[in-house]
Amino acid sequence: MKRRALVSVSDKTGIVDFVTRLEDLGVEIISTGGTKKILQEAGVAVIGIEEVTGFPEMMDGRVKTLHPKIHGGLLAVRDNEEHMKSADEHDVEMIDFVVVNLYPFQKTIEDPESTYDDAIENIDIGGPSMIRSAAKNHASVGVIVDAADYDIVIEELERDGELTEVRKRKLAAKAFRHTAAYDALIAEFLTKQVGDEAPEKLTVTFNRKEMLRYGENPHQNACFYERPLGNPTSIARSEQLNGKELSYNNINDADAALAVVRDFQEPAVAVIKHMNPCGVGTGESVFEAYTKAYEADPVSIFGGIVASNREIDKQTAEKMKEIFLEIVVAPGFTEEALEVLRQKKNLRLLTVNFKHTHRSERRITSVSGGALMQETDTLTFEDVSATNPTKREPTEDEWKQMKMAWKVVKHVKSNAIVLAKEDQTIGIGAGQMNRVGSAKIAIEQAGETAKGSVLASDAFFPMSDTVEAAAKAGITAIIQPGGSKRDQESIDKADEYGIAMVFTGVRHFKH
Repeated sequence: MKRRALVSVSDKTGIVDFVTRLEDLGVEIISTGGTKKILQEAGVAVIGIEEVTGFPEMMDGRVKTLHPKIHGGLLAVRDNEEHMKSADEHDVEMIDFVVVNLYPFQKTIEDPESTYDDAIENIDIGGPSMIRSAAKNHASVGVIVDAADYDIVIEELERDGELTEVRKRKLAAKAFRHTAAYDALIAEFLTKQVGDEAPEKLTVTFNRKEMLRYGENPHQNACFYERPLGNPTSIARSEQLNGKELSYNNINDADAALAVVRDFQEPAVAVIKHMNPCGVGTGESVFEAYTKAYEADPVSIFGGIVASNREIDKQTAEKMKEIFLEIVVAPGFTEEALEVLRQKKNLRLLTVNFKHTHRSERRITSVSGGALMQETDTLTFEDVSATNPTKREPTEDEWKQMKMAWKVVKHVKSNAIVLAKEDQTIGIGAGQMNRVGSAKIAIEQAGETAKGSVLASDAFFPMSDTVEAAAKAGITAIIQPGGSKRDQESIDKADEYGIAMVFTGVRHFKH
């Protein structure tokens, strides 16, 4: 019995070779539009879709495959007598393979020159319908939506004469993933167009970027997925230039490091350990910024993840090479810097596009049985109305250091305290059950350098004990959200010690 394949693809990678091999196996080829033209030019004997349906393609190709002679040939259950009787009565021939991928909707909406009408025209209707029909009836129809499966399908057909049940089920599962992802992108696009920030159904899709060796621990499976329309300045969009493959923890830490330096306009370098900054520095050059980040905590930086918002030069690379680092993320590396750092074969070097540094996006966090969604915290100091409730106003340098500390503290796990001085962090207290505990850790880390430094807190002070601890350490200025019922206690304590305090009115919790 003759077999037929319906072929209609937007991505034509490998299609001529695949269809030629199908033809060699005695499979008749039905095709449409541009695919038909390419196959005919390659010498394939192609049956036009209009020859099957008896109906011309119309409405600029919008209507061509939505026809009973197509979907009857796909959906008929071969061992159902009534189905086959109906097929005979209406001259419906069976279709055994569907080779279809969809209009380039994602590529269209990523183009800044594309219009809303362009996007709508690139919503495929016939393609998903054929894929779904074939995938539903996968017991009888092989559905191929991915060029990566062409060789697998051909090899199985050449060896066994037909596809196995297991193969057809795998292809069907991939087909439904393909259409689901396609519809998810369309839904996301249209939802954004109408400004619906909390739709009743949250449908998102991700593409697998790579398999990971394991998750947080060796006994946990893991893989890395990329969001098709995600932030272009992200680890998911990075290019790896050197080193062994990234681990689950590496990716989380690199993402955290990148988030810190994205907040700075001047040259900045951040070092991350276990999702928390351990040192951040800024300067006139990347070398100065890295030196300050290193000196902020020369112990914790060992085995750390480093991110820079400037290209890494040879001088900075030479200094980085002196210690063990896991990853360096930057907009780029000079050839001389690469030559230096590639001497460390396992050091991962990642480049990231920094052209879109403050793009807000909605981030989804999974919880058992559900998910949370929120906008990223992209608030800058220019977005707040800072007030000075204490008797003493901050000096110009204190303002500068407080702004830096305030940028860093939002990236530290709550409760969070950051001490800064001379354009670098000198003490960071993270994730403690009370705020004074975090302050004590930061002050202890800073030691004598705490004198003359500033302190930033991610949330208000419910008690004046943090101000007391700061004063005893010699801290001269504090920046915090304010908003506690007991703010006056902290203000009075600051006035008692001559500390300048600033309220931002903005909390920076990070859980």
